[in-house]
Amino acid sequence: MKYRDRNEIIAQILESANGNRVRLTKIMYDVYLSHTLTKEYVRLLIEKGLIEYLDGERTFKTTVKGMNFLRIHDRVQGLIVGTPTWPRAQEKGSFL
Repeated sequence: MKYRDRNEIIAQILESANGNRVRLTKIMYDVYLSHTLTKEYVRLLIEKGLIEYLDGERTFKTTVKGMNFLRIHDRVQGLIVGTPTWPRAQEKGSFL
């Protein structure tokens, strides 16, 4: 598995709970995190209002704010993936 930054992990958690009511274990398996790390990330997302905990059902669901984060994250990823790597310094004087 490749290295994932914090934003990528957050996006994967929000995607796991997007449109669904999922338990912590399902998020943990979907995102390939330990139980401890999953709890830390979910706690952060609850504090920031990106995910909500439904106490009676003991499940999590992505909020509207979380869905906005996912939309923005996907757009940025689309820009990055389509971007060529920087040219090597074969031509001196110009990077264009």
